[in-house]
Amino acid sequence: MSDSTNHTLPQPGSIADAVASRKEVLSVLLGAAFLMATSAIGPGFLTQTAVFTDKLKAAFAFAILASVLIDVVVQLNIWRILGVSGMRAQDVANKVIPGLGYFLAFSVALGGLVFNIGNIAGAALGVNVLFGSNMALGAIVSAALAIFIFLNKEMGKTMDKFTKILGFTMIALVLFMVLKTQPPVGLALKESVLPSTIDWMMVLTLVGGTVGGYITFSGAHRIIDAGITGHDKVKQISFGSVQGVAITGVMRFLLFLAILGVVAMGKPLDPSNPPASAFQIGAGMIGYKIFGVVLWAAAVTSVVGASYTSISFLQTLFKTVKTYQRWWIIGFIIASTTIFTTVGKPVNLLIFAGSINGLILPLSLLSMLLAAYRKDIIGDYRHPMALTILGYVMVAFTAWMGWKSLGAILQLMK
Repeated sequence: MSDSTNHTLPQPGSIADAVASRKEVLSVLLGAAFLMATSAIGPGFLTQTAVFTDKLKAAFAFAILASVLIDVVVQLNIWRILGVSGMRAQDVANKVIPGLGYFLAFSVALGGLVFNIGNIAGAALGVNVLFGSNMALGAIVSAALAIFIFLNKEMGKTMDKFTKILGFTMIALVLFMVLKTQPPVGLALKESVLPSTIDWMMVLTLVGGTVGGYITFSGAHRIIDAGITGHDKVKQISFGSVQGVAITGVMRFLLFLAILGVVAMGKPLDPSNPPASAFQIGAGMIGYKIFGVVLWAAAVTSVVGASYTSISFLQTLFKTVKTYQRWWIIGFIIASTTIFTTVGKPVNLLIFAGSINGLILPLSLLSMLLAAYRKDIIGDYRHPMALTILGYVMVAFTAWMGWKSLGAILQLMK
């Protein structure tokens, strides 16, 4: 069977038989893991890590470790339940609570569009750092590259390769910065398990940034499109979900160490662009250019992940989206780029999308956990009780965080 059959996305389940060999399954799982990870590693991820490292110093290591453990619980629950059912999140949610799937789909699509504007902006800034080009040109060139991926006949395979290559590139470049800044690694490791300061709000903020909104479902929807579904694939599905969280965690920890090395020198970061100043202080102009590559790679892979996942939430609810999936994805990228190049980043829309985004994770995770005990959704699959209990704890935590965030955002909008 041809490779194009193995990796094309439009018909979920139609290529289940094609993903036969272990090598092919592992390749798709790694691609899905990198899609999830690079969706999480965007411009906001870089800024957030720099700001929090500057604030907590070595104690930020504990927040990273705690957030990774929470992410594993969330992703294991969602990947396993969706993977076993073979259904996307919106369809599972609609079966559990009629209408919830439509709410999730529109919320994810709106959030994805708004955050994609920020991703396009990040890609444009990355090009600007590297070549000094104007922002509009950087945005258009980056969007054109993302569109090319979805014009490719084997767009699933191309998307997997693209996210893997840029994901490994980001990790390698940040590792170089770690070696350059020589952070106190021993102290960071000690603080990860015996922290001098604990900020739980910071932990939950990290969780929201790595498994919030569309990010939670990017990898899970990819494996469904690739036909890696059913009870017999539970081990592979679980492995893929943990891989995605691990890749994000490695990138976060390396970035933290690189910036910690700069902070430990006692040199202040520029508040207008903390990560860029950290890279420049750490390795001069070379460091600044490395930041440009990392920022562009983080942003453009997030454009791909946000666009693909946002449309995947609409394609089973609306026949026209399913029929013309790739064109809807391309239209999504064009819309994001057009808004950025003509309007800029719409602040009120970003604030509104942020408030809605905080509610997506607890609602979607709750619907997944309820679905785990519905035979009409998962058949005779038995979901581990430990995962269920931990999942409900995460629902409570993220709902609390979402409510607090919503209250703060509403105050800002007054």
